[in-house]
Amino acid sequence: MRGWFRLTLGLLAVVVGAVWTVQGLGYVEDSVMTDQRVWAVAGPVVVLVGLVVLWFGLRARRRR
Repeated sequence: MRGWFRLTLGLLAVVVGAVWTVQGLGYVEDSVMTDQRVWAVAGPVVVLVGLVVLWFGLRARRRR
């Protein structure tokens, strides 16, 4: 059960981080986060954390 949770959480973090990055870089218009440097920096960090969580989730599933 923990493997599925980690996979879901990791995938969600990757998607949210990617959206934050795109908004922070100004590619999405009509958003409060558009062209804000903090989101262009926080987004890739969240993507990296999500990838690490995905990796741990995949390892937990393979052990079974």
